[in-house]
Amino acid sequence: MDAHSLLAFTAVAAIAIASPGPATLMAVNNSLAHGPRSAVWSSLGNGSGLFCLSAAAMLGLGALLASSEMLFNGVKLAGAAYLFYLGVKQLMKKTPLLAADDQNGGAALKPVPGKLYRSAFLTALTNPKATLFFTALFPQFIDQSAALLPQFLTLTGIFVGLSLLSLSLYAALAARAKGVLSKPEWSRWLNRLVGTTFIGFGAAVLAMRRQAT
Repeated sequence: MDAHSLLAFTAVAAIAIASPGPATLMAVNNSLAHGPRSAVWSSLGNGSGLFCLSAAAMLGLGALLASSEMLFNGVKLAGAAYLFYLGVKQLMKKTPLLAADDQNGGAALKPVPGKLYRSAFLTALTNPKATLFFTALFPQFIDQSAALLPQFLTLTGIFVGLSLLSLSLYAALAARAKGVLSKPEWSRWLNRLVGTTFIGFGAAVLAMRRQAT
């Protein structure tokens, strides 16, 4: 794999990653609720999910997903249902997104790293759009005459690294805006916005159609 191919892949991946999605919203949500450091766990969970999806695409599972209407719809329904669950859970929260003790300068509620990681991992893993993205993108940059494993690790490493960088930047920006959103009335509206946006992402996944092969 030459340098031109790597640069081209990096550019395409950066454009795709920069577009906000469920992983971005989750990182912003965790940063506002628990501080920017908590977004590290959700970012790692998302990165692990992306690695698994990339591996699945390389093993041909992505092509199977693209060719099977039943399998595609099953994954699509699972992904949409999980995003709906996250959205409804956020809307049903009794407390504002920014905890009162944190707003008053006290200690914020400590997040559970495993829970943050698992939630982001499942969000990435149940996104059929990401699987199809890897399936369509990777063959364009793979040199079939060279060993596949080093290329897989390189391309996946670039994609996951860019994703971690993007989520970290979004989390840092959210933390800087926290002071503006610290008032209880703003925080409650933010709760509703986050919940509604998760549901919107779920509806977008539900509306996806499998491309004809």
